Amino acid sequence: MQTIEQSFTGQYEVKKSKFIAHLVPISQYKGLQEQLRAEHPKARHVVYALRYLNEFEQIVENSSDDEEPKGAAGVPSLNVLRGEELINVALLTVRYFGGTKLGIGGMARAYASAVKEVVALADIKKYEKEFTYKFDSTYSDVQKREYVLNKLEIFQVERQFLGDKVSWEIKTTQEKLDEFKALLTKS
Repeated sequence: MQTIEQSFTGQYEVKKSKFIAHLVPISQYKGLQEQLRAEHPKARHVVYALRYLNEFEQIVENSSDDEEPKGAAGVPSLNVLRGEELINVALLTVRYFGGTKLGIGGMARAYASAVKEVVALADIKKYEKEFTYKFDSTYSDVQKREYVLNKLEIFQVERQFLGDKVSWEIKTTQEKLDEFKALLTKS
């Protein structure tokens, strides 16, 4: 399985119809369809397809044709995401009608081609499950903990300065977490 960590945009054009595909991490999906409609008021459709892992590690998929003929937009987009084994991503395609009807088959190929364009541009990473780890430290150990976290490239860090201690919560892969715990016991 693969994923992305940032957004990418690609474009595909056929018979003067323009397809602008946006591939984003699933965390950026909420509200994006409305935002794209606002940015592209003359666009006829904003189609989406998404795949993500739920809390039970099951792949959840969904798609919408956004008033295109049934099965001609969302499903072809979703099929490309499946073929690339992408998870925790959302794909939104803005379509500007060029005046020539593409037919259902032509439309399905056009949407799939737009998705392939943006996937080719994307910086795709191997998906690694992340775990949350909580621990406490003294105020005097804050710099040491930050140094170790930066050295291991663990950047998803939250901390709270409480009365007599610092409470930490980090999110990273199991491999980095094991390495971090080993370095903690040494210091």
